[in-house]
Amino acid sequence: MNKLTFILIFCTFSLESSTLRVGMELSYPPFEMVCYDGKPCGISVDIAYALGDFLDRQTEIVNIPFVGLIPSLKNSSIDMIISSLTVTEQRKRVIDFSDPYATTGLSLLLNINSELNDIEQANQKNVVIVVKSGTSGEIYAKRHLNLAKIRVLEKEAMCVLEVTQGKADAFIYDQLSVYINWKKNEATTKVNLNPFQIEHWAFGIRKGNQELLVKVNEFIKDFRSKGGFEKLAEKYLLDEAKALKSMGVPFVF
Repeated sequence: MNKLTFILIFCTFSLESSTLRVGMELSYPPFEMVCYDGKPCGISVDIAYALGDFLDRQTEIVNIPFVGLIPSLKNSSIDMIISSLTVTEQRKRVIDFSDPYATTGLSLLLNINSELNDIEQANQKNVVIVVKSGTSGEIYAKRHLNLAKIRVLEKEAMCVLEVTQGKADAFIYDQLSVYINWKKNEATTKVNLNPFQIEHWAFGIRKGNQELLVKVNEFIKDFRSKGGFEKLAEKYLLDEAKALKSMGVPFVF
């Protein structure tokens, strides 16, 4: 290998290693989305860029369907997942998680004419539940609602549509998203925002990457101490935070 070739290889490796590739599905506003200019934006995007600054690394947002995030992390296509990812025992077997940065809970978006009102009534043969593929809602439904009919769909919007059209009794999802979708569809839906499963969101990191895990936890602590999460809530979720507080529902941050 001549000197020029070695230099080129070294420079290429250095450039790649300096880029922090963060995977997320850009279809979950206001956390992960595409803005009017075609660029990634949202709470998770802002967090990813702040993390890149903290680590002194350039951040690259990689848009991947939610079900493909963990496989992409495992095969090193990305360095990390920041995509409103719930910590579960099943996921902890294949990836590592940072310290939690948000707390939420599973709740129900219900068709306004459904006789179903809470999760205790859901495990019946005549009940239809929709869940988004790869989410903790899917895991919960398959584990606890063996008598109900469970439909697994790829997109949040598809799940909401099933409920608004009366094709499903309920959609299992996080409280904030359920609230937002209810406000968009008050004529056809109702909600039960009481969480029946408390969940924590964290960054997903490849198994064995202890150095990055330690640095990420340092970032979360530093970002929280400086009011970073509160500022993001004020930027993206001011009205929602006030509304949920008035309803006695704990906010995510």
